Amino acid sequence: MMWQTLKEDVQTVFDRDPAARSVWEVALAYPGFHAILIHRVAHWLWAQNLITLARCISHMGRFLTGIEIHPGAKIGRRCFIDHGMGVVIGETSEIGDDVTIYQGVTLGGTSTEPVKRHPTIEDSVTIFSGAAVLGPVVVGRHSRVGAGSVLVTSVPQHSTVVGIPGRVVKSEARHTPGGKAIIDLNSADLPDPIVKAIGSLVDYVQVLERRVDELTDRQGGLEEKTAVESEVLNKVKELLKNTGG
Repeated sequence: MMWQTLKEDVQTVFDRDPAARSVWEVALAYPGFHAILIHRVAHWLWAQNLITLARCISHMGRFLTGIEIHPGAKIGRRCFIDHGMGVVIGETSEIGDDVTIYQGVTLGGTSTEPVKRHPTIEDSVTIFSGAAVLGPVVVGRHSRVGAGSVLVTSVPQHSTVVGIPGRVVKSEARHTPGGKAIIDLNSADLPDPIVKAIGSLVDYVQVLERRVDELTDRQGGLEEKTAVESEVLNKVKELLKNTGG
């Protein structure tokens, strides 16, 4: 079982990182792979109630990889941490299968009580660089959390989340012909709701400017017509005055 899990972890690196060239490279030079491997040992010790030893193993993994995973965290199969520096995964975090995590991600807690206080990440979720998922929230399967986002509420499956605080801006998923969900690592197509909102405001301002120009033109024509009528009326009054005299 352990050997099968190890083979899966190695293959996962090849599946999601085109820079991987050989098994030896993955085994010797991939800190994300090392962090997962060390965590599996630390988590087993934690489950055996060997708390201090588990924490020491976890601390060693943090020192070697720059990735901090509490030994109490539950991580599923084929989890891939790419680059990984600065990743923090808290004690009560639960991570499903086929999850991808990039550097600088935080799965953090929002309570000082010894309760479930860290996120639950369901299967096939991708969390991009610098994102923070805080509190006992649930990120639905096949979702994506954009780089730099701060997510503090649960989101349903197939969600794309961006912003601070994180908001769902798209709900869709792509699948293979066989029905298997595609793990989407492309962060370039993440929509930006703020840019869209500003663009809508700019368009509306342009419409208002055209209307103001039209009203100004109409007002200018009205003022010119009134001036002509006043001049004619004054001439008539002057004529009547002279006639009456």
